[in-house]
Amino acid sequence: MRRFVMLPPAFVLIVLLATTAPAAAQEPRTLCPDRPGLGTPACTVEAGTVVFELGIGDWTRERDGTLRTDTVTAGEALLRVGLTPSTEVQIGWTALGRVRERDMVAGTAAGRTGTGDVTLALRRNLRNPDGSGFSLAVMPYASLPVGGRALGAGDWGAGLLIPASVEAGAVSLSLTPHVDAAVDADGDGRHLAYGTVAGLGFAASDAVSIAAELSFARDRDPAGHDSEWLAGLSAGWQPDDDSQWDIGVNIGLNRASPDFQLYFGFARRF
Repeated sequence: MRRFVMLPPAFVLIVLLATTAPAAAQEPRTLCPDRPGLGTPACTVEAGTVVFELGIGDWTRERDGTLRTDTVTAGEALLRVGLTPSTEVQIGWTALGRVRERDMVAGTAAGRTGTGDVTLALRRNLRNPDGSGFSLAVMPYASLPVGGRALGAGDWGAGLLIPASVEAGAVSLSLTPHVDAAVDADGDGRHLAYGTVAGLGFAASDAVSIAAELSFARDRDPAGHDSEWLAGLSAGWQPDDDSQWDIGVNIGLNRASPDFQLYFGFARRF
């Protein structure tokens, strides 16, 4: 039987806002996508502008004793719409994912396939919305439990990010602290989680940028408290002023972290 997916009402609202928001009079800003990397930029989309970002492919592997889990996703979409020169709204959704768990000793395996939850966010820049110099923003978000068992958390979640960056010529420093009401592992209720991402980026050329990042996250799930450490390396190539291709890899630095994550994607400004 063919399955039809109804678009969330928030998606329709954002598209309508994009078509009615006033266009900015000044020259377009330098493209500043959320992809790639572990952190979040402080820059915002210009008023009346839409940026569509797509995770084309993502593979994560994690080992826990004899259990190995592989998660593959495709179509991790993010739509960003500029409402004012310093405010944007976002909606994110993963179209398809498969989780495969295998017991390396028993030789048994099981898999689940499904879609992800919907994430809504508002980013308000407080200084330099184009990301130049010192830039600072606040970004509250909420996740809606519309995904299936494979990728969905099972309950709603929320949080706050405070992205900040300093740009000096070809080099930039970034910091993304966050605090979250994260969904419990059993999919019922929420708990405190917090952490930060620190990054160092530089422009290898006018079209190529590279970033190295370190992420720490503390999760206080009732089922067990964990601290996750990740190191990330990513690169973006902008063939023109309005698009970017990217690739990245994240490596777990402790037993509580995924072993590795490999991903690539695309961003386009309209």
